[in-house]
Amino acid sequence: MDPRGIHYIVEASGCSDVIGEVDRMQEILVEAARKANTHVWAVSFHRFPPNGVSGVVVISESHLSVHTWPEARYLALDIYTCGAESIPEQAVSHVLEKVQAGHTHISELTRGLDDDGDRVYYHSLITWEEELRKGKPKS
Repeated sequence: MDPRGIHYIVEASGCSDVIGEVDRMQEILVEAARKANTHVWAVSFHRFPPNGVSGVVVISESHLSVHTWPEARYLALDIYTCGAESIPEQAVSHVLEKVQAGHTHISELTRGLDDDGDRVYYHSLITWEEELRKGKPKS
């Protein structure tokens, strides 16, 4: 068993109104899990007042979670996968496209590194920002 995994932490701003729709956000994250070549086990989404959405998709390889603040057009996305077959960057791209994010800050953590065999695990971090589109968000 290899405990190495990839963890994406994503801040997305300038998102469309879709981030306030519970059913649509659930569809987007479940499809993102499929695009990441993972196996969905459980799904739980909930609306928070006044219109935010929080949800998690539990996958064999770990999880995808989201929290939204539609009034601020902001979305916080967390995707963690392990296993050689998963493609988490596909999930990240899918979600950002579907919510029509205008700007993102992405941190990619490679977790559980043990390059020297001493079984002392740690992580490495890469982070970047992107402006994805200009102008007002589409509803």
